[in-house]
Formats: sequence, structure tokens, C-alpha cells
Amino acid sequence: MLIPFNKPHLTGKEAEYIRIAVESGKISGDGMFTGKCHSFFEQRYGFKKVLLTTSCTDALEMAAILVDIHDGDEVIVPSYTFVSTANAFVLRGAKIVFADSEELTPNIDVPKIESLISPRTKAVVVVHYAGVSCEMDAILDLAKKHSLFVVEDAAQAIDSYYKGKVLGSLGHMATFSFHETKNVTSGEGGMLVINDERFLKRAEIVREKGTNRSAFFRGEVDKYGWLDIGSSFLPSDIIAAYLYAQLENLEVIQRERKQLWQSYYEQLKPLEQRGLVKLPFIPRYATNNGHMFYMLCSTLDERSALLKDLNRNDVNAVSHYVALHKSPFWRDKHDGRELPNADRYADRLVRLPMYYGLTRNDTKRVVDRILEFYGR
Repeated sequence: MLIPFNKPHLTGKEAEYIRIAVESGKISGDGMFTGKCHSFFEQRYGFKKVLLTTSCTDALEMAAILVDIHDGDEVIVPSYTFVSTANAFVLRGAKIVFADSEELTPNIDVPKIESLISPRTKAVVVVHYAGVSCEMDAILDLAKKHSLFVVEDAAQAIDSYYKGKVLGSLGHMATFSFHETKNVTSGEGGMLVINDERFLKRAEIVREKGTNRSAFFRGEVDKYGWLDIGSSFLPSDIIAAYLYAQLENLEVIQRERKQLWQSYYEQLKPLEQRGLVKLPFIPRYATNNGHMFYMLCSTLDERSALLKDLNRNDVNAVSHYVALHKSPFWRDKHDGRELPNADRYADRLVRLPMYYGLTRNDTKRVVDRILEFYGR
């Protein structure tokens, strides 16, 4: 029987909340359940302002607008990330300057950032890969020194922390994903977190097609008009209703995912001790939110053979990102620097099945297949 890479989790309240949203007569954006989701994040994590979006990609595109990216501005982005992290800023005319990953995690190599800063650099986008925090104090110090904006791409980082501070609360802005592969989901969906008061009013306008429509619906103005650039970034309240059912069960989901992560780690540790694979490294300043479990093979050929073996035996394991500096779209625009760690993760990383509902017997079956591949 196939063990899928991902299986969306249903808490049991999704259909009921969607029905309530429909019966309310308000299923467009910023309905009752959108408000509930906003309140959940602002109260639980102390975020200054949150705005649900239709995707994390949309939240990143909003961030690029809000920090006023224009033609010729430079934005530093890790090469080992999803395309949206860079593309959102390319759409505004930015030149992307790709940074390498650090050796022990796929996160951005912080000591290398300062050498990438030029007079045209406007922002640094950091990605908390697998929900494990980047070294944020050093990043924020650099940003302050060079007057740069920091955007946290926290797509994978819900309910994860850096030195006791929740991820998403540290940069000027942060973005989250509720795609079906994430810890809590709405199928597709995302969120922009605003931590800098300068962006509060404009963010609402950008999200509502460049209008002050939200202020109008709150009765703050007698009519609304076109004030700025923007787009339709807000999701239907049906999407928010689904998400709210998940948020109510966040603690249960997190507890289960962390236990699954630990199960994988303990069973695969002997392989790492034999020097055959590398398992995830969690720095002392970071927490693990159980978003994904990955391992590193020794070579690209070994990774390809392992994936073929697992999938042939009904274990749907996958690779992850292709390093963006070598992508067909950007390789001719890249400045030629070698980014060896980004290449290493692109060539060797394997993601194992990880979802709420995966059983201990399932993880044992996955691990047994891996042990068989490497030879007990």
C-alpha cells in the first residue's frame, strides 16, 4: 500500500465552518472567519497586524510592493528556496543577488551576506527552511547597519521560534503559507505579517486592489477610491473557514508532527553514525516545528537511486528545490559566483513522507526500506 508524500489532514470541523460561512451570506474576502483567523494569530503570537492572502506567493508580492522595490534595486535571497521567494521581487524590477546556504542547514549563510550588499541593495529575504530559524540577530544587525528591509519567508515556519521569539515577528514583514503540504492548511492560502507600523495602512490598501475599500467597510470613509498600486490578494471567507478549523487544532497537529519527526530521527540516527547520511541539524537558538523530515545522501547518483528504490516500493519520497541561481530563467543573469552548499542541498536532499495521520508503522516501513537500501 502506497505511503504518500503528503496527505491533507481534516480536523472534522472544516465542512461545518464552510457551511456557516456560506449561510452567513458573506463568502468574499474579509468575512467572519477571516476575522477569526486574524485574531488567532495576533493574540497567540503577538503579531502587530496580519492579513490573510490567497497564497504565500501573494504575501511576498505584497511585501515587494510595500518596501517599494523598483527597477535596479537589489534584493539578497538564498538560492536554495522556492521560486516565489525571488520571483515576487523580480516582478517589481529587482535584481536578485543569490546567497549560498550554510553548511549545517539549508538556511542562508549569514557571514556571507555583508559581502553581497551594494549601494543598490534594498532588502534581504530570509527563508526559515523546514521551520528552523535563520540566525536572526546577526541578520537584523546587518540590516540596521546598512538600512535594509528584512522580509522573513516563513512559509514553513508556523509555530517555530528563535531564542524564544516566534518566527514571523522579527523582520519588518513576514509571509506564511497554508498550502496543503504545510502543518495547517487551507488547500491554497497564505498570510502577510506586518511588524513595522510604517506599512500598516498601506498594506491594507495594496491588498484591496490599491483602494481604501477596507476603511470604507469599517465606516471610516464615506466612499472608497483608487489610492495606490495593488491587486486582489485577499482570500474568500470559505478558505478562511477551512483554515480556522485547522488553527483550532494547532497544538494537537504540532504535537503529532514533532513526534513523527522524532521517530524518523531516532530510527535513522544509526545511519548517520555510520557516516552514510546526514540528518537535520537544529541550532541551539532554533526550535523544530515538525514541518518536514529530510536527509542528505552522499552524492546525486546515490540520491537518485534511493528515490527510485523508495518509490518503486510504494514510499513516495521526493527531492526538493533546484538551486535558483542555476535555474533556466536566472542562470544567464547570475554573477558567476559558486554557491556550493546550495548545490549540495539541491543534489543530495531527500524529503520523506510527513503528514498528520502517518503512523509509527508507516515510519518504520519507510526507515526499513532506507536501511535495506544502505545495507543493514
